[in-house]
Amino acid sequence: MADAPKNKPSSACFSSGPCKKRPGYSLEALADAPLGRSHRHPLALAKLRLAIDDTKRILGVPESYLCAIVPASDTGAVEMAMWTMLGPRPVDVCYWESFGKGWADDLKNQLKLPDVREFIGEYGVLPPLHETDPNHDIIFTWNGTTSGVCCSSDASWISDERQGLTICDATSGVFAMDIPWPKIDVLTFSWQKVLGGEAAHGMIILSPRAVERLETYSPPWPVPKIFRMSKKGQIDSALFTGSVINTVSMLCVEDYLDALKWVDSVGGLSALIERSKKNLQVFEEFVAKHDWIEFLAKDAASRSNTSVCFVLPQATPEQVKALSKLLEKEGVAYDINSYRDAPPGLRIWCGATVEASDIAVLCEWLEYGYAKITAA
Repeated sequence: MADAPKNKPSSACFSSGPCKKRPGYSLEALADAPLGRSHRHPLALAKLRLAIDDTKRILGVPESYLCAIVPASDTGAVEMAMWTMLGPRPVDVCYWESFGKGWADDLKNQLKLPDVREFIGEYGVLPPLHETDPNHDIIFTWNGTTSGVCCSSDASWISDERQGLTICDATSGVFAMDIPWPKIDVLTFSWQKVLGGEAAHGMIILSPRAVERLETYSPPWPVPKIFRMSKKGQIDSALFTGSVINTVSMLCVEDYLDALKWVDSVGGLSALIERSKKNLQVFEEFVAKHDWIEFLAKDAASRSNTSVCFVLPQATPEQVKALSKLLEKEGVAYDINSYRDAPPGLRIWCGATVEASDIAVLCEWLEYGYAKITAA
């Protein structure tokens, strides 16, 4: 058997969340955080407003859309949308991995909505998205973090004449994939994913149609305080200009602002998308040369360029785990096991904060490690 590769990645952080910090990151970048200050003080409010404004600018969010920082990461943002907007129309929920299934379970078991249709894809494939009804509200993930399968950038299956709302969990897709904003009414994400920010806070982006729903519909169930985006039939405009529902960590806010500065420094959104695509290409070239590793995503057109999932069809689940443990012990790759509900395999983050050169070195170790664990 060949010797172990001589080089190791400059960073072994390939976790799919929290994800790797930006290249060159240092805690010194947080020196300007207004610690020990009220988040309601103009100084802190200006930071929060900047986070909102820069998010919209970098992502190319239409001016008429609203953006807010909300509690409880992407999970809180999705639940906020579901608990405040759903009910007046039937709901189509589309999922092809564990987190999307979680939204479906909550629709049925927590909100107990009477008219819910599920469109299900097995791990590795998209469900029949085109069969959804434009007169229904539709919930879906843009990128299946635990399956490595994402939507196409045009989202042609979403009707421009739809009557229902589209609610999109895009936490592992936004900042790495093109989002067709006219197709989206609600989009959610969290800082610790594609930009490698810190956890605890989420973001929600609303189209004018979503705002209209909030101002014309009151759900029949009690809405927790941390989910409320309207007051007395009107959108809470302060929430979308820097105010927050509960106390935020200004340290996390500063960290997110640092990540956004880095995005500008490398060329903006298009540069991030290109970095992620080039990272995926390194994996694609590696897989094409080896018959023992395959993408979980069956169709290259829907293959994620952030959370890349692999299966090792000739290896046992125990051997797959042994490979992950070997790479972690060697300081080559941390936290790359497949998600607990997914098929046994590897899940390796290759978003824009990861360097292509590190992925190339990781591939050398994958080849070495696979040979070692299968020879044992």
